[in-house]
Amino acid sequence: MIYRHRDLAAGRWGKLSLAEQLGNVGSEVGRMLRWKSRDERLVAGAFERALELLDLTLADPRWRARLREIARARELLCDAAAGGSQYGTTLADLDRYFLAFAVAARAGL
Repeated sequence: MIYRHRDLAAGRWGKLSLAEQLGNVGSEVGRMLRWKSRDERLVAGAFERALELLDLTLADPRWRARLREIARARELLCDAAAGGSQYGTTLADLDRYFLAFAVAARAGL
């Protein structure tokens, strides 16, 4: 697999807390939301990066007990990117969800 986030895939990702990891995913979701009506190429790039970061999070052995939640977030992201037809998920919903992790990471939780 070719990683866009090579330094994170090489081990730095494993040093971040779950809140930091999911907060970073949220940054990509925020980019998707901002660029949605402007540039589909940029939206697609942010989507790929978000999936990559979620996959790195799923592969992190520290979160074994949280796999269901993380995998569900990935599934909902895919649904939102495809228009939300299966679950009614929107990028705005996911942006709010991931924002809570970014806030927690900043607070050191």
